[in-house]
Amino acid sequence: MKLISGNSNLPLARAIADYLELPLADTSVRRFADEEVFVEIHENVRGQDVFVIQPTNYPANDNLMELLIITDALRRASAKRITAVIPYFGYARQDRKPGPRTPISAKLVANLITTSGADRVLAIDLHAGQIQGFFDIPTDNLYAAPVMSADIQARFGDRNLMVVSPDVGGVVRARALAKRLDNAPLAIVDKRRERAGESEVMNIIGDVSGRFCILIDDIVDSAGTLCNAAAALKAQGAEGVVAYCTHGVLSGGAVARVNASELTELVITDSIMPTDAVNDSDKVRALTVAPLLGEAIKRIADETSVSSLFD
Repeated sequence: MKLISGNSNLPLARAIADYLELPLADTSVRRFADEEVFVEIHENVRGQDVFVIQPTNYPANDNLMELLIITDALRRASAKRITAVIPYFGYARQDRKPGPRTPISAKLVANLITTSGADRVLAIDLHAGQIQGFFDIPTDNLYAAPVMSADIQARFGDRNLMVVSPDVGGVVRARALAKRLDNAPLAIVDKRRERAGESEVMNIIGDVSGRFCILIDDIVDSAGTLCNAAAALKAQGAEGVVAYCTHGVLSGGAVARVNASELTELVITDSIMPTDAVNDSDKVRALTVAPLLGEAIKRIADETSVSSLFD
């Protein structure tokens, strides 16, 4: 088995390698003068089971091209099986046609990854479950819920917990977390989105008075939804509000928005490498998913069950 990493999230790749007690393969991923990506693998991979660790976060296009070119290099070097390990799958929010003459970019990216030579995909908390069907190769979608629920139990287990979905679409995810938290009660934030990147909270479905609320989502980008939801929950009498999100995109002034919000804390994972703003914030904390990914990689290599990780 070989582990290879692009430049997108080297700290996570090294943590996965440490968990598996394997070195990262000696690989050069650099740029020509005109910013074209150049890849050179300095180890023999013929007949090897290779895992390429590369989330496709910002800059999404550069990181995606690194993944595609590394995969192509491995295919041409006669690797036996290539698994694209994509902790954060970029373009996942474009998973359908919300209006006329719009693309389904998630399907296009799935086609590109398959065509480049990947034999399998491993991701965490895909934005929509149907994205697994966009790939014509086996796709494993891991869940960060076990990592989050363990942290919630350790830090807030003595509180009067209530799990809150920030929108109707996230109810299934929130219910799954609530089940892990000893069947904690569930509330839903009903919101209306006027335009992309902006949201307006309308009302809270459920009684949150006196409850310590756990907001759960898969992606936090501008953080507007979470901050508005936290303000609405506090206005309805919530004791406190903590948000747990798998993928901390946190673009633009998102971290400053969180720092100024009613949120007690925002907890993300290291599926995307935390920025300096995240590391400097007293309100944002990152959990590692390296053991989760490392164990999944080990099970795929050993041809044993991955789904049993979540039993």
